[in-house]
Amino acid sequence: MYRFLLTPRWWGINVFVLLAIPFCVFMGSWQLSRFEARVDDHRSAKEQAESARTQAARPLAELLPVDKSTSGRRTTAIGHYGKQLLVPDRQLDGRDGYYVLTLLRTDGGKALPVVRGWLPGDADSAKAPQPPAGRVTVTGTLQASETPGDNGVSAQGGLPAGQTSAISAASLVNLVPYDLYDAWITLDTADSGMTAVPATAAADTGLDLKAFQNLGYTGEWFVFAGFVVFMWFRLLRREVEFARDAELGILPEQPGESEKAGESEKAGESGAGSAGRHEPRAQEDASTPVR
Repeated sequence: MYRFLLTPRWWGINVFVLLAIPFCVFMGSWQLSRFEARVDDHRSAKEQAESARTQAARPLAELLPVDKSTSGRRTTAIGHYGKQLLVPDRQLDGRDGYYVLTLLRTDGGKALPVVRGWLPGDADSAKAPQPPAGRVTVTGTLQASETPGDNGVSAQGGLPAGQTSAISAASLVNLVPYDLYDAWITLDTADSGMTAVPATAAADTGLDLKAFQNLGYTGEWFVFAGFVVFMWFRLLRREVEFARDAELGILPEQPGESEKAGESEKAGESGAGSAGRHEPRAQEDASTPVR
């Protein structure tokens, strides 16, 4: 009864199923591992942020380049403040405002963007306190360069002079005459009259929409694997039923047979009608006397 499994058609079906199921399971497992990795990164980022508050600040050079392990660490830098810029459209505690960003020209020759604090309202250079003069030592939390359009960072262009939408070397390179570090810091204690800006978690370390997309894809791949198994059993059952019907002599009606049967019935009816129409004529001829 199951000899049909050895036919070329079923060989193709079986090979497809044997390849599709492991592939779907592999992809589902991979998406699940991506979700678990994001959960672990989120947990590690929280633990790192909590421990960073109690750790001693380390020199900037020891923490560069910025990655998931160094983002959020406390650091120190020494230099002279230079050009100052404003970063508009930044919220803090549900209020609209702007960052005051000042470039610190370090002894190494490069400039480090330093967020000295946050002010409410529209960006106004007249309200932003001027940086301290002379040589200063700053202490704050190290942050990776921002990417416009991600994590609420504005991608707006055409800002007035003295403003930037994102804090990154790529965004600042045409606004300041210095070589820049590909990083920035937010001060632990804001300068006069401003509010300190809290540090943010490193990129791809939060339970954001991407993380839950990975979880959704996991479910989809496992559903696909189950669907392949379901369809294989359904095709198998259908083939077995056909085989049993064939053994019992119950064959499915072939296409066109019903039309032929209908034509035969019509032909029979037509023949019977013709015979009926000719019978009175024959009787009439028989009753006519011969002269």
